[in-house]
Amino acid sequence: MRVLDDLSGIDAADWNRLAHDHPLLSHEFFHALHSTDCASADSGWQPQFLTLWERAAPGGADTSAPPRLRAAMPLYLKSHSYGEYVFDWAWADAYQRHGLAYYPKMLAAIPFSPVSGPRLLAASDGDRALLLRAALALARDAGTSSLHVLFPQPAEAELMRSEGMMLRAGVQFHWRNPGYANFDEFLAQMSHDKRKKIRQERRKVRDAGVRFRRLRGDEIKDEDWAFFARCYRRTYREHHSTPYLKLEFFQRLGQTMPRHVLLIVAELEGKPIASALNLYSRETLYGRYWGALQYLPCLHFETCYYQALEFCIEEELTVFEGGAQGEHKLARGFLPEKTLSAHWLAHPEFSDAVQRFLEREHHGIENYVDELNEHSPYKSDGAG
Repeated sequence: MRVLDDLSGIDAADWNRLAHDHPLLSHEFFHALHSTDCASADSGWQPQFLTLWERAAPGGADTSAPPRLRAAMPLYLKSHSYGEYVFDWAWADAYQRHGLAYYPKMLAAIPFSPVSGPRLLAASDGDRALLLRAALALARDAGTSSLHVLFPQPAEAELMRSEGMMLRAGVQFHWRNPGYANFDEFLAQMSHDKRKKIRQERRKVRDAGVRFRRLRGDEIKDEDWAFFARCYRRTYREHHSTPYLKLEFFQRLGQTMPRHVLLIVAELEGKPIASALNLYSRETLYGRYWGALQYLPCLHFETCYYQALEFCIEEELTVFEGGAQGEHKLARGFLPEKTLSAHWLAHPEFSDAVQRFLEREHHGIENYVDELNEHSPYKSDGAG
């Protein structure tokens, strides 16, 4: 086991072999975050990546061969809870009110990205178990308050439960593509009211004279990135927040992982007015950030959702993860899906209190999902 504060010493191909084409878990994505100081010790995201290496076996053909990367876990020492999308501010406040330190804490996550996927990057269950136990030991030995794993896969979450971590459920809205031939075929599956509403929203944007460009990595020019970064900063200002990411980070994505980048640009009278950034793999589109320099009715829905859905259908992608929160996505074809996180707290009394809270919260999440499913935007059998 090695703890690394920098990925520059790991070959990108070796890391990406473990990440299985997940763009937000790629070596290029993490390196872009770290090299531009978006996720660094200075910003409260100190990399502590946990890695498992295999040495050449004694007596083997080449004992001088360098160790081989077998498994890895994206792990950070955090001094705050910003940029996580699984909110534990109340836990931190409770610690403070009792004279205890909640920070630093250990966090296994993709910074600023509420995206599900593997957090124990390994080829075998045995290596995944080794990683998790090492992470728990590291959190204990470092004297941190806790270890949190955000948006792991269900099988990983069950392993975490078996190692004594508490599971927490959340809800996102995802769109699934069973193989639509075109956008109209998707609309045909919607209820009459929802289908009519989507057509009206698209017509408003089209009648306003807005046109769209969908740019993939190599097609995105410096002026496109500069415009997108301007939109991104404006969105954060409108929400009275500080943007986490820099122009250099977005440019780095376009340079180092162009086959995973989709930038949608809305133009009015030949001038850009809005933009949305998406990342994608062979199967999944991940909606990430958007912004607009002027308001037009339904521009957000068209730029962030309908243009992206058309892209998914054309490219035969099977899932569109639209990001955190957003009940408004339900009316546009996205359905609720439960997400998971896993938590270990060193303090036994606080751990017991959090466990009781999570049990109550879990029942609320179950009821919430049931209620959402009762309002499915898709037509039932025989409906018009």
